[in-house]
Amino acid sequence: MADTNETTAAEILADIRAGKVTAVSVVEAALDRAERLKHLNAFIVLNRDGALAAAREVDAGTRTGVLAGLPIVVKDNINTSELPTSGGTPALQHARPARNAPSLQKLLDAGAVVIGKTNLHELAFGITSTNLAPFAGPVRNPYDTSRIPGGSSGGTSAAIAARIATCGLGSDTGGSTRVPAALTGTVGLRPSVGDGGAERRYHDDNQVVPISHTRDTVGPMGRTVADVALLDAVMTGTPLATSIPLRGVRLGIPACFWSGLDRDVEAVARAACARLSAAGAVLVDVDMPDLFEQNGKVSFVVALHEPIADIPAWLAASGIEGITLSDIAAGVASPDVVGAFGAITTDAFGAAYDDAIKVQRPVLQAIYATYIRDNGLDAILFPTTIAPAPVIDENNGSGEMSVNGGAQVPTFGTLIRNTDPGSNAGLPGLSLYAGMTSDGLPVGLELDGPVGSDARLLGLGLSIEAILGTAPPPKL
Repeated sequence: MADTNETTAAEILADIRAGKVTAVSVVEAALDRAERLKHLNAFIVLNRDGALAAAREVDAGTRTGVLAGLPIVVKDNINTSELPTSGGTPALQHARPARNAPSLQKLLDAGAVVIGKTNLHELAFGITSTNLAPFAGPVRNPYDTSRIPGGSSGGTSAAIAARIATCGLGSDTGGSTRVPAALTGTVGLRPSVGDGGAERRYHDDNQVVPISHTRDTVGPMGRTVADVALLDAVMTGTPLATSIPLRGVRLGIPACFWSGLDRDVEAVARAACARLSAAGAVLVDVDMPDLFEQNGKVSFVVALHEPIADIPAWLAASGIEGITLSDIAAGVASPDVVGAFGAITTDAFGAAYDDAIKVQRPVLQAIYATYIRDNGLDAILFPTTIAPAPVIDENNGSGEMSVNGGAQVPTFGTLIRNTDPGSNAGLPGLSLYAGMTSDGLPVGLELDGPVGSDARLLGLGLSIEAILGTAPPPKL
């Protein structure tokens, strides 16, 4: 399978339909590779029996659809009725939801085969995927197993980067599909959320272990933009995104997103921009000077207050009985997540919540809307993370890191700096591969656009990827 792992999802599906390979052989190869690479801790559970049974149905012609026989991986905070949904935390290790999350169900209805539930930062409350729950363990970056893959969807990104599967599902609250995509040379989409109404691209209410109903969303991840676009088309029932020529496309380059970068990341990102400019893209160098300050008035207030109601609502909607928010908090194994749940259970941000959600978030959204409108932009372009993957801290879960040899700074805040504001504004964002550092670590570029521009971002991503290429396979 090592020689065929550079194929896309569409190519695998075409080979199955043409009878060049069987669904069973494709699924079995993916499961075997997952077993061989179990040291990556990409999975919490493999679905060998269930996946092979589904593949046999595809080969027999009783399981059909545009994704029939395609192996996918699913983050273990997304509800599955046939497998536990643990959230990577002890109290939920054996929790079995009553039904599949709607986004996943659409993929299953189209014939996709779930080969396993992927590991994550415990309860998705972190950006490293260094899960210290004893049944999970830290996820390791396939490009350097001493380093993090990013999070919280690190298991999904690691499985895809390791060529176990071409694509799968993660979730994103403040960067959890895009940060791991950037650090593992893969692609991650955070779809439009807006204010949670009709503008929300995927509707999975109370069917994903929550942090924040305002910010949470499922997001497709893949080795290529085409893989992500395929899942998105099935999940939305809309036409498959097609390439959009870059000539004349206006991309905002705000200085705030481009400041304080790791030297290698900046070199890769600037070189990528030069290639896009040569292809006809118009790079608009106008800053958003108040953005990060405004984002700080929204971010943690929302994420550390809404779980108080959202987690019990998910437990009830999932039919999970005998487990409470207090039980979950008491069982948390990762020290950094223990700290977060201390703020949640004491409602440390409760007094600031109404102002954050009713006043400060609309101001943040207006900053984006004005910037995009006044500069005639198609999207905003920036490095997804300001630094490449740091070394795993197996004592904390998050820990600290250094940028350019400077003082140690919190890993969490450093890695979400560029992804968090768009999340809080409800915008769609697409992270794709930009190049490699001198140490052989992937670098990601992100496109953020106005609410509802998801298909256009994917179309731009297809054209950008055609110019910048895809990441080379890791040496495993």
